[in-house]
Amino acid sequence: MNIAQCQRPILTTRPGFVRFTHLGEELNRLFETQAANTWSPALDVYEGKENFVVQAELPGLKREDIEVSLHDGTLTISGERKAEKRHEDAEVYRAERCIGRFQRTIGLPATVATDKVKASYTDGVLTVTLPKTEEAKPRKIDVSVN
Repeated sequence: MNIAQCQRPILTTRPGFVRFTHLGEELNRLFETQAANTWSPALDVYEGKENFVVQAELPGLKREDIEVSLHDGTLTISGERKAEKRHEDAEVYRAERCIGRFQRTIGLPATVATDKVKASYTDGVLTVTLPKTEEAKPRKIDVSVN
């Protein structure tokens, strides 16, 4: 019997993030597919006027199994999904839920106010809100007439 391996969805990125994430995502995908017990949760990254928002699908994890860190403009989300107790006398027909450690790293294209970063975990979705610094926010420039 063949057991299906975890498959990553097709990624779409905003054009501004491509140069920062495309190569890293491809390398992550390459190394993740080589390891037997690894998985990589799906991510969405949004940029608004005031902040960046990163959402990661982490169903079944407990809050204490998730780690979030920010260092030099790079957000890292990592953790571990532990194996559930299997029925000893049962035959496995299909096992697609990945277990083990994971790590996702996202390079941010602008500086963020590290002291104002917030993370919440609701219904299996981790949401990290990263407010932009004043220098990174778009601003209107008045044009003077001579």
